[in-house]
Amino acid sequence: MSSLNRRALGAIILGLPAGAALAHDFIAGDIAIGHPWTRAAGANANGAGFLTLRNNGAAPDRLVSATSPAARVVELHTHIREGDVMRMRPVGDIPIPPGQTVQLRPGGLHIMLIGLTEPLRQGASVPLTLRFERAGEVQVSLSVEAAGARGHAH
Repeated sequence: MSSLNRRALGAIILGLPAGAALAHDFIAGDIAIGHPWTRAAGANANGAGFLTLRNNGAAPDRLVSATSPAARVVELHTHIREGDVMRMRPVGDIPIPPGQTVQLRPGGLHIMLIGLTEPLRQGASVPLTLRFERAGEVQVSLSVEAAGARGHAH
């Protein structure tokens, strides 16, 4: 039985729609968190978390921090151009305006995982707790994709 069929069967047994078992989405208050992922990386290296944040509410919110047992330090980052060089820089928060979607992706905003405590192996998942100003905290799972991945495979 394929893993897709096993997940669909698991959803039926749990009484969930099949799509619920296949989705890689999370909810925190009015914030929908879509397809969290990271790339494979070695222990003591750095990694990055990517996902989408959709504010379905009427009030603005902000991602103010993140934590993970997989890294010694977790920071919110962006890429900026300094002359001809792109550099990563920490940001204090990531605003999520009402009715808008913010993408955390390679080459843009992302969650930096500094000093990985163990290797991130393709096919595994990494726990990550996100803290929002209004929506509170939610734990998500970053799906570990191939080392050079440019997006979530599913």
